Amino acid sequence: MKVVIAGGSGALGQRIARDLTGRGDDVVVLSRSATRVRWGRQVHWDGRTLGPWAAELSGAALINLCGELVFRRPTPAGIALLTRSRTEPTRALARACAALDRPVPVLLQMSTLAIYGDAGEATLDESAPPADGPPQMAGVARAWEEAAEQITAARRVTLRTGIVFDRDTPAFDRLTGFVRWGLGGRMGSGRQWISWLHIDDLCAIVRHCLDDPAMSGIVHVTSPHPVRNSDLMAALRHAMGRSVGLPSPAPLVRLGSVFMRADPLLVLTGRRCVPKRLQDAGFEFRHPRLRLAVADLLRGGA
Repeated sequence: MKVVIAGGSGALGQRIARDLTGRGDDVVVLSRSATRVRWGRQVHWDGRTLGPWAAELSGAALINLCGELVFRRPTPAGIALLTRSRTEPTRALARACAALDRPVPVLLQMSTLAIYGDAGEATLDESAPPADGPPQMAGVARAWEEAAEQITAARRVTLRTGIVFDRDTPAFDRLTGFVRWGLGGRMGSGRQWISWLHIDDLCAIVRHCLDDPAMSGIVHVTSPHPVRNSDLMAALRHAMGRSVGLPSPAPLVRLGSVFMRADPLLVLTGRRCVPKRLQDAGFEFRHPRLRLAVADLLRGGA
């Protein structure tokens, strides 16, 4: 199978590219970066205009991962950048697909479970409606999904993804860094729900959605066992051999986010999401439980 990954030069895109290359797929990475990718055949594009890159889409499955990392302050300029970095290249993909003789066979459109905002105690499956805010979470995600609706594809899957845990990625490295610095206690109230996923299961879900013609529409890409923030931090402390971790009350999180140039709501809000569609399809998670998943990622040294 030929697979084009738009925005595939980042950590997540490269893990997916490596996985698909390993099973023999012809992987093309559309990248705006001059730095060569390790996995996949790199094709340059500017993410805005049509060019020779568009020919790579003919007969290929398309995975759209474009977008700046969400770790930034929720200022109007930051929100605009996060939105533009997703919608602009997505519209370029839509124009390229519209010019093809036939639609791409399948589109996997990346999105985020943050589209549900701060969902409290509710358990959410794929039938849940998106939230109206906050703008840096739900607002950016809604704009991205709406832009992707313009892409012509024979089959479309929207992957609303939880926090993907993998070594040497921003989210996981920040969490383990807090534990190392002695700040591995609960954050905020500690009761907010965390929908998470091991990188191995993300790659397996991508393969499943590429290959299974019955998969279409919204799919929750997350472990079947979400946890509270306090349980997440306890699992990290246990895996890293740290018996004690100081808590970070909400005012401290907000203050720290200023210095880290991040959105405090990424920590202080949560969603209790379950992957009903995948479970109904019989998908088997390799790392469904948090403690074993974290231990697997940290094996070989914390």
